[in-house]
Amino acid sequence: MPTVLRWKGYSFLFYSLDGEEPPHVHIRKGRQEAKIWLEDCRIEVSRRIPPHELGRLQDKVRDHRDEFLRAWNEYFGL
Repeated sequence: MPTVLRWKGYSFLFYSLDGEEPPHVHIRKGRQEAKIWLEDCRIEVSRRIPPHELGRLQDKVRDHRDEFLRAWNEYFGL
């Protein structure tokens, strides 16, 4: 479960078994979590994250999208 970024208490990470899915990043902070696709930065799942905060997280994924895609490809050997 490699963490690719930490920001304001949130961890942006991949799960080891996610290699069969399109590239995405999981975001966790305590019991809050989200899953965002890297292709279009669309939110797939969100739990316990207020909408205004979710928008900030989505912006952060957009800002680091290329970095996350490189890390995804390196981790999953693509």
